[in-house]
Amino acid sequence: MKKVLLINTHLTYPNWSEGSLNNAFIQAAKDYFKSKNYEILETKVESGYDAIEEVEKHLLADVIILQTPVNWFGAPWIYKKYVDEVFNCGLQTQKFLTGDGRTKEDSTRQYGTGGKLHGKKFMVCATWNAPAQSFDNPLQELMHGKGTADLFLNITSNYRFCGVEILQGYNSFDIFKDGDIIIDLKNYPKHLDLFFR
Repeated sequence: MKKVLLINTHLTYPNWSEGSLNNAFIQAAKDYFKSKNYEILETKVESGYDAIEEVEKHLLADVIILQTPVNWFGAPWIYKKYVDEVFNCGLQTQKFLTGDGRTKEDSTRQYGTGGKLHGKKFMVCATWNAPAQSFDNPLQELMHGKGTADLFLNITSNYRFCGVEILQGYNSFDIFKDGDIIIDLKNYPKHLDLFFR
C-alpha cells in the first residue's frame, strides 16, 4: 500500500489565525488519498514531533505534502526548526543522503546529487493573503514577475537535495478579502489528480 505523509505547519495565533483553513486542506488531502487507497501518515508540527520518527515517516512515504499558511512570505518559523532537526537527523543517520553528491574522485558530480530519497514526490499546498495576480506578473511591484515556486525554493530545495521529485504546488489566494476558499477546496482534488490519478 502506498503512503502519503501530510505535514501541517500551521502556527496558531489566538483570535487571529486558528488553523481551520489549513486543517480543511489537510482533511481534503486525507479524503483524496484514502479514496486512492493510500495509508495516511500525519504530523502536526505545532503539536510536537520526534525527529527520528519523522525521518522514518519520510522513508515510508511515497508522497510528502506540506500544508502551510504563508506568514511573511514563507512557512511559519516552526517549520524551519522542524526541517533543521529532521533533515539533520536524516543526514547524520545517512538515511536521507550521504554527503552533497560531490566526490574527489569524480569532479563531474554536482552539488545536490547525494540524495537517497529518489522515487518520492513532494508538494506544497499553501494559503495566502496575497492575491493570485501578485505572482508571475512582471508589472507587479512586489514580486517583479516571480511565482510562488520562487518563494518556496528554500523549502523545495531541501527535498530536491535529498533526491525527491518536486511537484507543482497548490495555492489558495486572497483568503481574507476576495478569494474563494470553497472553490479552492473543491478544486484541490483535481490538482492532486494531475499527479496521482
